[in-house]
Amino acid sequence: MIKTIALDDEPLALEILQNLCSDIAYIDLQKTFTKSEEAFKYLRKYPVDLLFLDIDMPSISGLDFYKKMPHRTMVIFTTAYSEYAVDGFTLNATDYLLKPISLSRFQQAVEKAFQQWKTQNQSLEQQYLFIRADYSLIRILFTDILFIEGLDDYIKIHIQNQKTVVARMTLKKLIEKLPSPEFIRVHRSFIVPVSKIEKVRNKTIYIKEEEIPVSASYETAFFALFNNKS
Repeated sequence: MIKTIALDDEPLALEILQNLCSDIAYIDLQKTFTKSEEAFKYLRKYPVDLLFLDIDMPSISGLDFYKKMPHRTMVIFTTAYSEYAVDGFTLNATDYLLKPISLSRFQQAVEKAFQQWKTQNQSLEQQYLFIRADYSLIRILFTDILFIEGLDDYIKIHIQNQKTVVARMTLKKLIEKLPSPEFIRVHRSFIVPVSKIEKVRNKTIYIKEEEIPVSASYETAFFALFNNKS
């Protein structure tokens, strides 16, 4: 299911979105927000797949909010003003809904999101990233990554049955290249693939022979995801 939240300063607009989402089997509307700061705080801890986002809000425009998003997320903009449409699509929006939103138009928009989501979540065996290390571009399959370790401006990618790759990059930059929620940051120094976790005891993750700590800053998001997958 597509994990979703909605942000709109009008409670009635959120109520309408909730009713529309309830008719779509693959949409999981997890939470709604009327305040942008609360939505942003939530997204920092709990990345989602799709965001319904009003453009014309008092504290910050939806366009500016989306530009500051901490994670890559599909967005469907909602607004009563058609002149914002061009701006919305320049940000690679999945779609743009003009209020009042009809059921048929809503279904069309979420179907586009569903197709985009399926493409993004295609088989991990077909996905990889290129990392520049040792004066070369090295292709690393996502499914081969055991865990990633960071130290200042360097990362160490520990790979199954292969030599560890050391590259000049930050974990913050790397997490943007990895598919969510398959990879999650659990510590200021560690990113792990959820599929490689063998067990979790207290606040320690076990992958092969390695013990990886879960820090207080990341434990809420990690255990929410891990318990959902278990």
